[in-house]
This record gives sequence, structure tokens and C-alpha cells, in this order.
Amino acid sequence: MGQFADLKALLEANADKETARGQAAYMRNQFKFYGIKTPQRRSLTQNLIKAAKRAAKVEWDFLDQCWLAEQREYQYFVCDYLKAVQGQLVYADLKRLELYVQTKQWWDTIDVLDTVIGQIGLSDKRVDQLMLDWSQASDFWLRRIAIDHQRGRKEKTKQELLAKIIDNNLNREEFFINKAIGWALRDYSKTNPPWVKEFLASRKNGLAELSLREASKYLR
Repeated sequence: MGQFADLKALLEANADKETARGQAAYMRNQFKFYGIKTPQRRSLTQNLIKAAKRAAKVEWDFLDQCWLAEQREYQYFVCDYLKAVQGQLVYADLKRLELYVQTKQWWDTIDVLDTVIGQIGLSDKRVDQLMLDWSQASDFWLRRIAIDHQRGRKEKTKQELLAKIIDNNLNREEFFINKAIGWALRDYSKTNPPWVKEFLASRKNGLAELSLREASKYLR
């Protein structure tokens, strides 16, 4: 059996229809589920993830097969896999990652792929320009990736880049954009509160109330 067949057998054997209905409803019935909750899924797939870490290369054909599969747990597995091997990813892999970003889009996968892409940016400055481009894309999920790709960087955060990307998204009505702005600034406020305070004050008229509220959570 191949890797996908092994994974499929594992997930199907642990499916729970009642849980699946609840999960689908929570995601506005955009995706089908096996009904496997995150802790159980990660426990079931831990050997596959460990093997991925040991492998000499990323198994993109396997990941593509998983991404195309119907149940959402497959996309979650891809995200877990990519997080595990993110240190191996390079700029050339962004073409493949962009396909994942632009298909089966919703916040649950987008908010993992953003920092996977951000990790590549720590070692390749070309990602900075790509994120600036994405911050002005017609696809607001690309914009959300750009806004939040530096989450968790702490002192390695590129302040000028963060500011430019957010400036490209001021005066927006899209919930997922305004939430992302608040989330990015809130995360960085734990590292550099004075910078975030100054940024909020200088852009107050362009920031949505949601962004201001989220960004200020740790500044009160």
C-alpha cells in the first residue's frame, strides 16, 4: 500500500459520523469530515509525521493527493506535515504552497500555511516582496497570509514590512482581513508594545474597530 492508501485506511477506521456532522456544521458545511478531532488525528498520524521529518525530501505528490481528497482531515494532515518539515522548505516550494492557499480556502488551513510561508521568509528575502504583492491581491486569503505570515517571529519581525502590508489593507470591510490585522499586531505587541501603540495611534482612522480591539488586547 502507498502512503495515501495507508492514511485513508487509518482515517476511515476511526471515523465518527456524529462528530463529523458537528465539524461540518462548524465550518458552515463547506467541507466533509471523517469526524476525527485534532488530538486523535495527530496521534493516529504521528508515525507518518515522524517519517516525514526523517525523509530526505518533501513528498509533494503525496501531499497533493491528500489536498485533493474530500474529507477535511486530509488537508489538516498536509498542514501538520508542512509544519513538521518547514525547515526544509525553500522559495521554489512557494508555487506548490500557493496552490494550497488558493484552493479549499478557509481560515483553518490559511492560518497554518501563513507561518509555514513565513518560515521560508526568514532565510530568503524574496518572500518579502511576494508578501507585499499578496497584500494587494484580489484574493483576500492571499492578503490574510501576507498580513499574518510574520506571526511568532518576535524580535525577528520586520517592522517596516509589517507596516507596509497593513497599510495596504487599511479601510477594509472584510472581516478576515481586519481580524488578521488585529491578530498580527496583537502578536507583535507581546514583543514590542511601544511600536504597536505608536502604529495604532498613527493609523487609527484607517483601522477597523475589530483590528483596534484585537491589537490592543495586551496593551491595556
